[in-house]
Order: sequence, then C-alpha cells, then structure tokens
Amino acid sequence: EMADAEHSKCFSERSAGSSPAFGTMTNPTLVFDGDCGFCTSAANLVVAKSKTPVTAVAWQLTDLTPLGLDSARAAEQVWLVIGYERFGGHRAFAKLLRLQRNALLGALGRLILLPPLSWLAAVGYRLVARYRHRLPGGTPACKLPS
Repeated sequence: EMADAEHSKCFSERSAGSSPAFGTMTNPTLVFDGDCGFCTSAANLVVAKSKTPVTAVAWQLTDLTPLGLDSARAAEQVWLVIGYERFGGHRAFAKLLRLQRNALLGALGRLILLPPLSWLAAVGYRLVARYRHRLPGGTPACKLPS
C-alpha cells in the first residue's frame, strides 16, 4: 500500500501512454521508472524541452512487449526506443541529444559515445541511477534494491 502511495505521488499522468506496436512508433519513446520522482521529473523535462517530439512512458504502466523490452530490462535502466532500435542508459541520453536540432547538442551526443568519454558517461549514469533517491525529486521509492 505504501508503494502504491509513493507511486501515485511520483508518477505524472502526463507521461502515461499506451504502447503502439514495436517498430511502428512515430515518436521516439522514453521508457523510465515511474516509481521514481527524479526519473519522472527528468522524463517530463525531456518531453517538454525536446525539439523532436518524444513520448515518455513509465515502464510499470506500459505493455513493454511491443517496445521490445521486458520488466527486468526496463527496471535496469532508462530506455529510448526508436522504431526497432533500443538505446539504454547513457546511450539513451546520447541519442536524445543527437535528436535535438542543435549542432552543439548533437556533437555532445556523439562525443558521449566515444571512448574514453563513453566509459565515463556509463559510470556517471550508474552513479546517478544508484543515488537518484538523494537527488531533487527523489523519494525512498526511487532507491534501487541493494
């Protein structure tokens, strides 16, 4: 019951949506943890600020099969699904940057994928994911199991 209260407190209805058939989506789809306030805020920010339309869905409220994911994979990290392609973790954010109609952000997205920056970005993503319950908007429901 407490988890349900935390979930409703953290999840934004604006991010909810049903999943179209895998590979037929017209917008890139960001799959995030709807139980995490920080993740929900970040997903809503992406939807609001992206120059390319992005749909954000909480994995807990989405049929993941059409997106080519399952709950175990979705719980591990954020995913960006574009057609038949899936980008997880730091690669999802790199791809989001590359989708923006801005040369500087696109270049940054490409740089994030090149070693040794890609190694640093992967570590940075894991650190943010691990400590997201301590970040602005985070709640105890955001804490990953140890």
